[in-house]
Amino acid sequence: MQRRTIVATLALAATATLVLSGCATGAGSNGSEGGGEPAAGDEYGLVEAGTLTVCSDIPYAPFEFEGDNGEYIGFDIDLLTAIAKELDLKISVQDVGFEALQSGTTLAAGTCDVGASAMTITEERKANLDFSDPYVDSLQSLLVRSDSDIKSIDDLDGKNVGVQQGTTGESYANENAKGAQIVQYPSDGELWPAMQSGLIDAILQDQPVNYVHEQDDSDYKIVETYNTDEQYGFAFAKGEKDELLEAVNGALKKLQDNGEYQKIYDTYLGVK
Repeated sequence: MQRRTIVATLALAATATLVLSGCATGAGSNGSEGGGEPAAGDEYGLVEAGTLTVCSDIPYAPFEFEGDNGEYIGFDIDLLTAIAKELDLKISVQDVGFEALQSGTTLAAGTCDVGASAMTITEERKANLDFSDPYVDSLQSLLVRSDSDIKSIDDLDGKNVGVQQGTTGESYANENAKGAQIVQYPSDGELWPAMQSGLIDAILQDQPVNYVHEQDDSDYKIVETYNTDEQYGFAFAKGEKDELLEAVNGALKKLQDNGEYQKIYDTYLGVK
């Protein structure tokens, strides 16, 4: 998205790290071995040798969320897990606030190697971040209650419209939802409950995320989508991870060519 207008849900200082199990490419492939060989990925200047440390704003289904077994999963997470495997690395995921992530603060601090949080590539963000090649296209969308009299963005005058702070959804709402009261939330984890409890009349955010809500609860529906030519990219600290960025782009291209990317896409973003 130009991603959602999102305000970080969790303070960076309270970030929790969860190492995904089952992401290693094989015993002995991550870390130094008996012969004193360097750990995989040392050439990339990783936060932890042998591990690709990923920062993401969770939950934001279907891109990143907690699975039934407590592990972080989703399109972004699964795709980066596959990329890490191509690079002979494990993966570790930290839950951080989106605002600090999209501004470049989190990555500049060296908290993680890469940001993966359905982040739209924009010229403004490129001033503080380096981005991978685009890995998915997205639309913005308007979600309302099924019995709502809101049929389009033109019906939002006087309505409370929820957005995620710092996202492209917020930007789109500010520019196009004339007369609406724009209400910011840190993440979809607060935005969706606000909708369910009646605090807001609509949600304007990335179509894949609203689509999950629509599929999970028939009391809600998407009434409009908006083509904003948005593309997501994985984010890196500006000018600091050139070798890793190149390696991630190469692995992404390989996964797109061999069909693995499409399998992950169909799992989370295919129309059901």
